[in-house]
Amino acid sequence: MRITIDGRAPRVALAHDWLTGMRGGERVLEAICELFPDAARFALLHVRGSVSPTIEARPIRTSFIQHIPGSHRHYRPLLPLFPAAVEQFDLDDFDLIISTSHCVAKSVVAPGRARHLCYCFTPMRYAWDQFPAYFGPERVGAGASRWLRRGLGAIARWDASTAHRVDRYVAISQYVAGRIGRYYNRRASIVYPPVDTTFFHPGPVRPRHGCLIVSALVPYKRVDLAIRACTQAGVPLRVVGGGPDLARLRRIAGPQVEFLGALTDEEVRQEYRRAAAVLLPGAEDFGIAPVEAQACGCPVVALAEGGACETVVDGETGVLVPESTPAAFADTVARAQHRPFDGAAIRRQALRFSRERFDAALRTEVTRLMTASPSEQYR
Repeated sequence: MRITIDGRAPRVALAHDWLTGMRGGERVLEAICELFPDAARFALLHVRGSVSPTIEARPIRTSFIQHIPGSHRHYRPLLPLFPAAVEQFDLDDFDLIISTSHCVAKSVVAPGRARHLCYCFTPMRYAWDQFPAYFGPERVGAGASRWLRRGLGAIARWDASTAHRVDRYVAISQYVAGRIGRYYNRRASIVYPPVDTTFFHPGPVRPRHGCLIVSALVPYKRVDLAIRACTQAGVPLRVVGGGPDLARLRRIAGPQVEFLGALTDEEVRQEYRRAAAVLLPGAEDFGIAPVEAQACGCPVVALAEGGACETVVDGETGVLVPESTPAAFADTVARAQHRPFDGAAIRRQALRFSRERFDAALRTEVTRLMTASPSEQYR
């Protein structure tokens, strides 16, 4: 990326929340690392070998969280320490900071001369509007829930008070831009995350059968709703992914639900190619899996909220379900098994979210930030 300040390339730092596995956020970071291969990397903690060689091509500078015993496996309970940890990063040597944030990375303290672009996955869900899904009384107990609500209330206030540390917000969807406006009182541009539409493509034409979910198994994903819907509809369901909700989901699953755990990218692609529909039962900030599925020609049945409203064309590349109930999903899933969809049209929709479009759009956002006058930077 040829961007200069006073005739020289800017010194760039990339700040991420934590590096413990390759999920959607890390795929975005990987793409940004390829755009800025010489950029320094910062994260609260880093599990060596858990992310791609592209991200680990340069040393990862971590916080004191890295040195707390057991933090690599149980870092989420350390959330109250994250604000102090992220504020201790030394960024004085850099001209441009790009944070990729769903928790605290957007609150790094940049030097006065530097410019800070935040690629925001979402304002932290559990501190704002999704506390019950993570820490409601039925999940952690009444006493713990009350205690956590007070603590996360304090973190939410800190999160809002540090929103001004970002010069330019870029959101992953219109849905997230709305949340940024609501919680941070800031405007945000939209750059959709990159989806590898070259790797994810249709295979040999074969009969499709059953439904598929590719997801982290955490409460807000609403995988439980999909399990109940497919059981009610009598449709087989295959679940790819793992997470803390796995034990609970196994208890409610019937014999037609199969948990596949973590799969390779090649195996996930094969699952997309064999499924009659991919399900998205929760309100996602964007939802990369449904776009990967569409790149493979697979239709999507999704809740008509969040990012799905921007990635799924109702009636053409899938179906948007207006109600978040097992009955509503069961009816749609049953009909989708036999509904004809145009695989080529489905793939064309996915190409709107290609890596090439992401690269071009992010370059534009960085250029606008770096060439803006001081009065134009802050949005």
